[in-house]
Amino acid sequence: MRALRNPVRAERMHPYFGVTPGGYGENDVFLGLGVPAIRRLARTFRGATTPLRHGLLASPIHEERFLALLLMLDAYRVGDAAQRKAVCREYLDQRTQVNNWDLVDLSAPHILGSYLLNEGGLESHPKILDTLCSARSLWDRRIALLSTFPFIRAGRFDWTLRLCAKLLGDREDLIHKAAGWMLREVGKRDVRAVESFLGRHCREMPRTMLRYAAEKLPPARRRAYLDGIPPGH
Repeated sequence: MRALRNPVRAERMHPYFGVTPGGYGENDVFLGLGVPAIRRLARTFRGATTPLRHGLLASPIHEERFLALLLMLDAYRVGDAAQRKAVCREYLDQRTQVNNWDLVDLSAPHILGSYLLNEGGLESHPKILDTLCSARSLWDRRIALLSTFPFIRAGRFDWTLRLCAKLLGDREDLIHKAAGWMLREVGKRDVRAVESFLGRHCREMPRTMLRYAAEKLPPARRRAYLDGIPPGH
């Protein structure tokens, strides 16, 4: 990875990942690698041991943490039930290093979300998403939201709607974007469900969340929600 570094590209990446004084990615370090290059490395090192994944995930270098998560995703995907449980526990234990939006979006749906949906995890630990959603960490809250994506794809919207309602007062734009994105995904599958949510909350929703959530609605209905006048009211 160090041999592939591109300092010019790394500098250009900074604005996209909050690498500014006081930004959410202030201390992140970039080599300037593109995602295709990191994915090629992940294929090369497929089957990496848990200590190697932990070493990469502990790195201050963003792309090394991205590689660690790709290797973790592969271990989860090919593992048996015991292995999937172990990888999910590993992910939760190491999640302080899953600390930028692309790292969360890459991993949360396919590890924690998949485990909660498919392995009975939510039934065994029903408070886990609520706990993450209430955490001080921006990244824990985004992990909670993105972990509902597999539920949306399975036609189960209750957790997405519940968490989005809890986060209406969140101050972070990255949470507004994630919540709006998940609501938009709900609307692609059940427009009545998302319009019911918007009808109750459009006047109090952060503007970014509302714009994202209403993006795919017919223009007149979208305008009504943006104006805070739900159709039929």
